[in-house]
Amino acid sequence: MRFLAVHPSPLMYTKIYLRLEPLGLELLGAAARNAGHDVRLIDLQVENHTDYLRLISDWKPDAVGFSVNYLANIPEVIDLVKETRRILGKALLFAGGHSASFVAGDMLRHAEGAMDCVLRGEGEASVVSLLEAWSGGPDRVSLVPGVVTPAGEGPPPRFIENLDDIQPARDLLRHRRKYFIGVLDPCASIEFARGCPWDCSFCSAWTFYGRSYRTRSPQRILEDLERIREPGIFIVDDVAFVQEKHGYEIGEGILKRGIRKEYYLETRGDVLLRNKDLFRFWKKLGMKYMFLGVEAIDAEGLALHRKRISLGKNFEALEFARSLGITVAINLIADPSWDRERFEAIRQWCLEIPEIVNISVNTPYPGTESWRTESRSIQTRDYRLFDIQHAVLPTKMPLAEFYGELVKTQQILNKKHLGWQALKGTANIVARHLMHGQTNFLRMLWKFNSVYDPALQLADHARPVDYEMSLPPPPEEHLRPVTLYVHEGRGRRGRDLSDTVEAFVNETRMGNPSEEL
Repeated sequence: MRFLAVHPSPLMYTKIYLRLEPLGLELLGAAARNAGHDVRLIDLQVENHTDYLRLISDWKPDAVGFSVNYLANIPEVIDLVKETRRILGKALLFAGGHSASFVAGDMLRHAEGAMDCVLRGEGEASVVSLLEAWSGGPDRVSLVPGVVTPAGEGPPPRFIENLDDIQPARDLLRHRRKYFIGVLDPCASIEFARGCPWDCSFCSAWTFYGRSYRTRSPQRILEDLERIREPGIFIVDDVAFVQEKHGYEIGEGILKRGIRKEYYLETRGDVLLRNKDLFRFWKKLGMKYMFLGVEAIDAEGLALHRKRISLGKNFEALEFARSLGITVAINLIADPSWDRERFEAIRQWCLEIPEIVNISVNTPYPGTESWRTESRSIQTRDYRLFDIQHAVLPTKMPLAEFYGELVKTQQILNKKHLGWQALKGTANIVARHLMHGQTNFLRMLWKFNSVYDPALQLADHARPVDYEMSLPPPPEEHLRPVTLYVHEGRGRRGRDLSDTVEAFVNETRMGNPSEEL
């Protein structure tokens, strides 16, 4: 079959800070191609709808799969599905990905018969079965694990048997040099491990994977790294180097093979402090940038997000990260209940520290614990506002004033790390980029004011809503986490962690281990 994989357009924050290659679709494409299918991939982060419509009209794929990792992309995908159905007639049209897995029924309802199914869970585990089932007759699709059709759900989603089985089909991308994160331009993405064993209330990474944690073998990771031509590497793991031994094995292989790259990774403060020597080792290997999920600068905020790390430990982690001599970025979550005084306190703190500070808005998402426990009412049913840059919960201040304070606070990032200030400190890097024809980072430096505008964010709330998302059920005070899972939880056997690391995780998360049984 001719199979086309589609990544939707960029979201608000990805228009400035980063543009990551669609690694999940490269894995999906590899699985389909390994089974003998003719596969193409189009990424609407770097191409447009006209390019897409021209491609399907000329190539006429037998199946089109849309990646839906973010709620805010759902209206775009639904519109594309309807237009694709008009052009391709009887082709298999389906969606999958992180967010699609939590709102499959809603997506099928919005599509009004234009979408054949949603594939929940890990796509590369079932996409071949889906394509083969469709070839045998549309009525067989409902037998595929993870499939949801307008008629109901099929068998539960399944995991890919071994993360080593598939290497991403990176050659499917037509514009590889368009991907970057910060000054890593161009930048490829790679996966060392999948899943998260913690249970933060605002996050759905752990609920998607049933609080499992699986690793790729160092050998396969090294083979993947050697195939990557880009000098920059973004490690996509939700928490890098949870398992210290795994991090050392990969690093020692990099040294032995003489692989020279620059790395950007994300991790937790408590993991950083627990594995200091490992992170020092990776600094020598080329780790240049680190993103730390701090989330709050007071104990109350940490408790709100179920982060069982003390405020002192967070600040200690920041101090250690600074000592490594790398660029550190952190994220703070602005709650809609914040007032002017709270925003001002955050601004002053941001000015006092050297780190890059990103400010996102507390947003309950389907699949998160907060979606089912948040007592405040959701103020909108517009998917496009669920992008962590808009307020979907009631604000203490008038909404216009909230956005004014939010953008004023985000301007600290613009003043400290973007525009002419950034150019002065990165002139040599920019010059090197330009010598190789790379302009992604340079263009990023002056985009802030055109994207972050309180008036535009407020106006977004007044846009017509064609597709209304379902509201959450009444809040549950005692929610069993397993009811949120996409993939069935396997308990302890589902986590590739040593007993000591498993104990550390349980000491630093909020839930009770018995809740997953």
